[in-house]
Amino acid sequence: MRVLITGGAGFLGSHLSDRFLAEGHTVIAMDNLITGSTDNIAHLAGHPRFTFINHDVTNYIFVEGPLDAILHFASPASPVDYLELPIQTLKVGALGTHKALGLAKDKKARFLLASTSEIYGDPQVHPQPETYYGHVNTIGVRGVYDEAKRFAEAITMGYHRYHGVETRIVRIFNTYGPRMRLRDGRVVPNFIQQALRKEPLTCYGDGAQTRSFQYADDLVEGIYRLLHSDEVEPVNIGNPGEFTIKQFAEVINQLTDNPAGIVFKDQRTQDDPQVRQPDITKAKRVLGWEPRFDVEEGLRRTIPWFREELQRRGELS
Repeated sequence: MRVLITGGAGFLGSHLSDRFLAEGHTVIAMDNLITGSTDNIAHLAGHPRFTFINHDVTNYIFVEGPLDAILHFASPASPVDYLELPIQTLKVGALGTHKALGLAKDKKARFLLASTSEIYGDPQVHPQPETYYGHVNTIGVRGVYDEAKRFAEAITMGYHRYHGVETRIVRIFNTYGPRMRLRDGRVVPNFIQQALRKEPLTCYGDGAQTRSFQYADDLVEGIYRLLHSDEVEPVNIGNPGEFTIKQFAEVINQLTDNPAGIVFKDQRTQDDPQVRQPDITKAKRVLGWEPRFDVEEGLRRTIPWFREELQRRGELS
């Protein structure tokens, strides 16, 4: 296959590039680097089946030659990004998805959309199945991301129904692993960096809100299976192991031998979901997929990368 991955220099895009290359495919990674980094794909420089194109996908996308699949992963993806880049977040979800779908239609390529558990908002159904329509504040600060992804799902299905484009939609739950941005602002990079510096871990609110964390390799496996499946409607890919933020902080402190404990501060962002847990019944049935890594094993594989990266930048002795 010849595959285009938008957001290909991002955390997830770079791991997908690795997987498709390992499977013998040709990969074109496209990214405008507003949140991605060429550091994530530096190890692929000179690879005979890998090409990088610096391009903003909200503008017309040109790729010479045939394409068999397009994986649309271009988007800012953390609350820090929504606050700093609200318009870009909306544009890549709307205009970027439109441009990528147009390319898929032109190339007769299969299209896979990276959607998100954030389309469920602050859910009133728990755990969240794909049939749940969500509880989203359209005008809240998180709405720029939530609604961008909800629109992206709608236009993807529009192209499938009206133009006959082969489409797939993955709803991604909290994912972590090597190559996350240090200043991402999300809980995993924040906690790991504080723990490695032997600082107390900062929990917002009372730490009782829950999240379900999956290791990047599990997500990539689920996406690879979904692309090659016949499932058109959205599929949750996430680890159903649910932790309170306080419990998660305690796990990281334990794995890093951090004696500094935890501090609690006022709730940080408007509409912060109070619970998050995927119902993966459909992924099991349709894809034969379920996560292989529990949180502790995934963190044992992730923490050394953060330590090395901080040391490389001179931010950790």
